[in-house]
Amino acid sequence: LLTLGPVLALFYIAFTKWTAFGSPQFTGLDNFRRLMGDSTFWTALLNTLYYAGVHIPVTLVLSLGLAMLLNQKLRGRAFFRSAAFFPYFTSIVAVAQVWNMLFAPEFGPINQFLRFIGLDNPPDWVASSTWAMPAVIVVSIWRETGYYMLLFLAGLQAIPPELHEAAKVDGANWFQRLWNVTVPCLRPTTFFVTVMLTIGSFKVLDLILVMTNGGPGTSTLVLSQYIYRMGFERNDFGYASAVSLVLFGLCMVVTITQFVYNRRKER
Repeated sequence: LLTLGPVLALFYIAFTKWTAFGSPQFTGLDNFRRLMGDSTFWTALLNTLYYAGVHIPVTLVLSLGLAMLLNQKLRGRAFFRSAAFFPYFTSIVAVAQVWNMLFAPEFGPINQFLRFIGLDNPPDWVASSTWAMPAVIVVSIWRETGYYMLLFLAGLQAIPPELHEAAKVDGANWFQRLWNVTVPCLRPTTFFVTVMLTIGSFKVLDLILVMTNGGPGTSTLVLSQYIYRMGFERNDFGYASAVSLVLFGLCMVVTITQFVYNRRKER
């Protein structure tokens, strides 16, 4: 009722002009024609793809590497697992504010350290249109790696140890065991993590909203925030719904591609 209903209504509202007051006026494909000439929409789309294209693979690799490290018999590994997961359930507002202070161009600890090691002109980070998106991606990776690490950790612990022992007996080195035993056994977990990472990356909103609010300019404006602006700030719900359909289609295409690829690999 609260989720499926609005989603189904979206497919109709996208073809109307509606301000949330009165009845929607059917306008056909006008909203989608407007999209084609909307430079801000294309900027938001490219920013979304940029964010997803960096965030997904880096988070995937780091979370898997961290899971493999903390799956070893290390002293204090329970503490390190908790420490890695801690950022995920920390308030997103608190996280964004702390990292904004760390990224402060003049007095932030990050730039002070960069100057200390000899970099005379460190980046302005969230105050720069070039470096704002990388800064957001760094924070997002730091925040989410621990969560996906736990998923990979569960997958690693489900691998029968006999497989690794048999590979050792056959003379396989560490990399060969990783590639031929660990990676294939982790395929279901990797598939799930990749799908969740993809959907989350395309829908990113809260972190960007608090850290940069889409700025400077439109350098960190993503589709989710553009939908929010058009719908809830400008009351143009018909156009916002059209943008939402584009985002929905993008997520569907990528997710279906991942499903097809995973099914072929399983065969």
